[in-house]
Amino acid sequence: MSSVRPYRQILRRPSRQIMVGSVPVGGDAPISVQSMTNTKTTDVAGTVDQIRRLEEAGADIVRVSCPDEESTAAFKDIVRHSNVPLVADIHFHYKRALEAADAGAACLRINPGNIGSEDRVREVVRAAKANGCSIRIGVNAGSLERDLLEQYGEPCPEAMVASAQRHMAVLQDNDFQEFKISVKASDVFLAVAAYMQLAEACDYPLHLGITEAGGLRGGTVKSAVGMGNLLWAGIGDTIRVSLSADPVEEIKVGFEILKSLGLRHRGVRVISCPSCARQGFDVIKTVETLEERLAHIATPMTLSIIGCVVNGPGEARETDIGLTGGGSGSHMVYVSGVKDHTINDETMVEHLVSMVEKKAAEIEAAKAEEAEAPAAE
Repeated sequence: MSSVRPYRQILRRPSRQIMVGSVPVGGDAPISVQSMTNTKTTDVAGTVDQIRRLEEAGADIVRVSCPDEESTAAFKDIVRHSNVPLVADIHFHYKRALEAADAGAACLRINPGNIGSEDRVREVVRAAKANGCSIRIGVNAGSLERDLLEQYGEPCPEAMVASAQRHMAVLQDNDFQEFKISVKASDVFLAVAAYMQLAEACDYPLHLGITEAGGLRGGTVKSAVGMGNLLWAGIGDTIRVSLSADPVEEIKVGFEILKSLGLRHRGVRVISCPSCARQGFDVIKTVETLEERLAHIATPMTLSIIGCVVNGPGEARETDIGLTGGGSGSHMVYVSGVKDHTINDETMVEHLVSMVEKKAAEIEAAKAEEAEAPAAE
């Protein structure tokens, strides 16, 4: 069916679907958002606490590093306390993958460049099969196999795809299809080119990421440019934003990237102006406060905060709730695009928070009623 607004239409690349625990990845499943804990895995309480915070932020999947035997022992306890599927991150020691699979990992992330021989990969496949977990082939530009570096001279898209295909073949030869693939690089151009080539070369689900992207601001920009480019082209089935920041920020940024492309909707999307001399209230402070106060809302909604009447009424027409700055501290509030009432500076924030919470509750109640209707019939 043709879209009313074809310029907004993104046609996702057809891919197989696998399961990461209870979360489907690929096919027609929503693009999942994930992050990774940065606590010591042996600190069970600290790691579980961070996983809970990630769950509250909307994480679909969480990855936990298992660098040693003590970590995989702790991982077993962590799995029992997690409400989202956990991916065990494995480097160098293939036995950690065997232990993590037995400990309840929903997925094993292995890096072909440092996991070892094909025999070791086969051992990992056997453990995955026995425990019903999936695998992510995690190719990284910084740890490509030596022979591929010698063949291609440097990390390049062709070398990264060749690495992925080599290890895809090992899994396929062992009659294992429950895997996804990533070809990450810190260089945006390299990562995007590698993913585009890989998308053409196979139909397995792809895990997107710009690795080692940097701090909160720089890493957000790099990730948005790289992953946004791929997602806009319909490539990508699950994403992780890699930031040198609180992992919760990775989830927030991931959802913002998806929301900006209309690929996933969670929480309040704020449309706001950069502010200028025409503003009728302090736009920047108001937006900062509202984003913080409304962070607990998971219901998809739109809220426009515009400082003056130049663009305010127009933006409000397209949002669930809108605020447009007026003169003498009296501002216009819009509901479903229609001017509804005015409000003053003193009560503005509290009033908008109350309106959003009430609207979210109404939306959720309507969803629940709709879900119950077929059962009643």
